[in-house]
Amino acid sequence: MNQHNLQIEAQFRPEVLERVLRMTRHRGFRVDDMEMSTSADCQNLNIRVTVSSERPIQLLSNQLAKLMNVTRVEAHIMEQPLKKSA
Repeated sequence: MNQHNLQIEAQFRPEVLERVLRMTRHRGFRVDDMEMSTSADCQNLNIRVTVSSERPIQLLSNQLAKLMNVTRVEAHIMEQPLKKSA
C-alpha cells in the first residue's frame, strides 16, 4: 500500500473533523496517523493525516477540497522504504 501525508486547513467547526474522516473512509483510504491543532486565534484548524491505500491520492484530496469549511488541502507522497534483496 502507498502512504500519503495530507495537510488540511479548515475553518474551526465542530463537524469538520468528522467530515474529513468520513470522506477518507468512503474513498477507500485507511487513516494511519492524525494530528490536529487550532490556530492562535482559534478560528482555523490545521489537520495532518497520514493515509494508506492503493488508490491515487488525488481521488481523496480533490474530494476533501470540496468539503464545506475546508480552505486548503496539500497531498504529499511518502517515500516507500527500499526492499532488501538477497
